[in-house]
Amino acid sequence: MHEGSPKRWPYASSNSPLPLPEHAMLFTDDELVLLDGFTGEPSDDLLEGESLRGYFGKFGTNTASLSELLEVNGAPPIDERRPILLQGELANPYRLQEMKMGTIPLFPVRLEGICRTWADGLDPREAYPGIHHVTLARTAGWWERSHVGLASKEQLKKIRDWLDEGNRSAWRAGKLGEGLVRFEHDPEMLPPGETDIEWDGTKETVMAEMPVPTGPELSLDELLIVVHTRQGCYNHRGRLARCVHVQQRAFHEGLFRRGSSFRWSDVLTLR
Repeated sequence: MHEGSPKRWPYASSNSPLPLPEHAMLFTDDELVLLDGFTGEPSDDLLEGESLRGYFGKFGTNTASLSELLEVNGAPPIDERRPILLQGELANPYRLQEMKMGTIPLFPVRLEGICRTWADGLDPREAYPGIHHVTLARTAGWWERSHVGLASKEQLKKIRDWLDEGNRSAWRAGKLGEGLVRFEHDPEMLPPGETDIEWDGTKETVMAEMPVPTGPELSLDELLIVVHTRQGCYNHRGRLARCVHVQQRAFHEGLFRRGSSFRWSDVLTLR
């Protein structure tokens, strides 16, 4: 785990979405603070409302709670923030620093039944050929790590505006209508391998056994997400290019514009 200045984060956001923080962190303009005051316990609880805010409030350092850290940095408190799934480079401290995001807590979570996959579009900013952002799609039996940011209203707007880059039709905000999101406290948890996925010619299903949960479930009513709606995500003869199996450069050089696209509504249900 890397603390200190976000400018010293060793992996640029052009490596999206790998690698990202392994543990809960507080991002500020000047430093990254490891939130190590809470280890978490397996739980069947569904967190929403006061129980969810109370769970966030258990995080902190050995000397200060998360609420105290937010106050010291002049940032909005937990009660004025909303969890949003940061499924790609938006959980990278480089990217948050470049966006002038301001103080935001980051929490590792586990996605179940949904996966991160490459949006079949290109953002030409900052580099050539540009950035492939990350969107979501269903996969039965799937699990992998991602991140939730606890964002203020201003930060939520900044995230949406930055993804859209002035085009309001590119990304859609909403709530998941399927899948499950849990807090994850095992930094060594691995997703299924490519050989663990069975393809029947119509859909992909994970045949491996899902790891035991390490944290409680986050209510989907509380969680905001954003998905790519222009071309959706890549369609390789009915199969997905998952981010954990195909890194960004390999996707661009080997798959991008060499196939078709799924409509976002065909691979994910929102509410």
